[in-house]
Amino acid sequence: MPAPGTASMSLTALGQIETGLWQLDVYGKPPRQVCITDPVALVQVEHDQPGCSRFVIANEAKSSTVHYSCQRAGWGRTTVRVETPRAATIETQGIARNAPFDYSVQARRIGTCAAQTASKQR
Repeated sequence: MPAPGTASMSLTALGQIETGLWQLDVYGKPPRQVCITDPVALVQVEHDQPGCSRFVIANEAKSSTVHYSCQRAGWGRTTVRVETPRAATIETQGIARNAPFDYSVQARRIGTCAAQTASKQR
């Protein structure tokens, strides 16, 4: 991941997202809670790792689309639609662990990050 704030500033929609504890809901999977310190992390919900290259496809007021590639881990194309500073819809697809993925995430801010979630920060 880039230094906090650098990529967020270049993605207009993600600049509106509040940092803090977010819950990510994917149909058919248990909810996942993550501490978002840089909203650009929402672009890579499938590839939770640093060092991926990114290419901005669309940069609009309420929506950002990014294609990213992670060495030896796969790639993805993600669109984040910001509904409010505390709610977003994420559409992501690509290849991870040598298999395709394609799903939608309902993301919402549920609070501030606590010490126990600090190890899961993105």
